[in-house]
Amino acid sequence: MHTIYQYQEFISEYLQSQYETKEPKNLYDPIHYILDLGGKRIRPVLTLMSAEVFDTDYKKALPAALAVEVFHNFSLVHDDIMDDAPLRRGKQTVHEKWNINTGILSGDAMLILAYQYFEKYQPKIFRKLAKLFSKTALEVCEGQQWDVDFEVRDDVTIPEYLKMIEYKTAVLVAAAMKMGAIIAKASKGNANLIYDFGLNLGLAFQLQDDYLDAFGDPETFGKQVGGDIIENKKTYLYLKAVAFSEKEQQQQLTNLFSDQPEDNSDKIKAVKEIFNNSGASKATQDAIQDFTFKAFQTLDKMNISADKKAMLRAFGENLMGRKV
Repeated sequence: MHTIYQYQEFISEYLQSQYETKEPKNLYDPIHYILDLGGKRIRPVLTLMSAEVFDTDYKKALPAALAVEVFHNFSLVHDDIMDDAPLRRGKQTVHEKWNINTGILSGDAMLILAYQYFEKYQPKIFRKLAKLFSKTALEVCEGQQWDVDFEVRDDVTIPEYLKMIEYKTAVLVAAAMKMGAIIAKASKGNANLIYDFGLNLGLAFQLQDDYLDAFGDPETFGKQVGGDIIENKKTYLYLKAVAFSEKEQQQQLTNLFSDQPEDNSDKIKAVKEIFNNSGASKATQDAIQDFTFKAFQTLDKMNISADKKAMLRAFGENLMGRKV
């Protein structure tokens, strides 16, 4: 097994080896730009890690890992257009640096490129990977649509929100891990268990992302802090604040989330105070911990060595305490 940093380096080196000069530049330059922004690359790291957990050389999992990374970045390019987001990983978003049409078309090309990486596998493995990938990609789109729908709804429930982030975020984390298991030809039981591990870790990760969006450090978070508040997104923090607040505070929150001032600094400050005072902040941190521990429970059922279980646990604990 390798360290997280080593896996990130392996992915970066493999990504660079795949680049070739192709025309038209305005299609491929934005793809290289978003991929070169790097980020944490958690999903492809998990594909490599999962392959090694099941005693297979990480190199065999590199094409699938890159497929996951390219698809994830494709979804970010399009999400940023939908959200009109100015920053991604502390840099200009693709549609800001180029234009919206370029962002749409380059994103489309990335989806196709992601599928092409599965062609590097033998037919039996290819079919399993492609089937899982297609199911996951469609779920991600469903999750994104729910996310958009929730922006104009005032009756979103906690279970609905959790289902949305499961599809929008967690299923790709889970699929990334299961792909490593498929490549390693792990048992069906172990492949399903590592999918469940990834799913719960993905839920914890997204809730942590929601929390950091409101309370993270702009210098380390890499995105616009308070972005969800500006966009009036009904996050877990918001829904818990509504559930825990008295009518007067609920009305104040509703008013704040129907307002779109030119300067959002006062709005962000007021909403964060309600999140803290209502107990929503603590409830969100508790939920992050709960989903992380639920992920750890699946490790006990997996037929792998104790040291590999410990590494997966350490990864989860590190994710739970992240600041970026």
